[in-house]
Amino acid sequence: MSKLYIIPTPIGNLEDITFRSIRLLKEVDLVLAEDTRTSKKLFSHYQIETPLFSFHMHNEHKVLSKWINRLQMGDSVALISDAGTPAISDPGFLLVRECVKEHIEMECLPGATAFVPAVVNSALPCDKFIFEGFLPVKKGRQTRLKYLSEEERTMVFYESPHRLVKTLSQFCEYFGVERGCSVSRELSKIYEETKRGTLQELVEHFNEKKPKGEFVIVVEGRK
Repeated sequence: MSKLYIIPTPIGNLEDITFRSIRLLKEVDLVLAEDTRTSKKLFSHYQIETPLFSFHMHNEHKVLSKWINRLQMGDSVALISDAGTPAISDPGFLLVRECVKEHIEMECLPGATAFVPAVVNSALPCDKFIFEGFLPVKKGRQTRLKYLSEEERTMVFYESPHRLVKTLSQFCEYFGVERGCSVSRELSKIYEETKRGTLQELVEHFNEKKPKGEFVIVVEGRK
């Protein structure tokens, strides 16, 4: 039956995947993966033999029509990213939008994502929060930070290790050095760690200890 399944994959620990996700990955006709090399490790662990094809930010525009045609011909397709839920700071939005446009049935499964445990671990208010993902690297970055300086809800960001200190320093500039913050890295992995404090304290910490891994930053909203 023609259908697109959006399936979250573990962000670290391979056990963080649902039984239904494993079953569907075995049952569909093909799987679109952000990086087939990364996905093969998951497939090997769970003895999944479904054919894998690349679908990432550098080719999604080029191959989109090909996979829409396969769905229209009756194939069932699963979409996965390297880690977490597709389309959340990962490829997937274009395919989802096109499926809606073409009236192709879809289903997004619940599952692993990095920002939810980071928000809960932060001990900052999590009844209301906004997810910003990765900030613009250059154009529009300062404009966005100025806008967010007035945000009263808890804010959630993704960041890479080599930009972490710069980003925290800019948060000090725009949000104030005393603003509460939590930085989580390598969630669900062996070196998982969460550091909490003011923005200034976290800048000092990561200036002394070189950042390693993938980071989720949770910042207190304006009071």
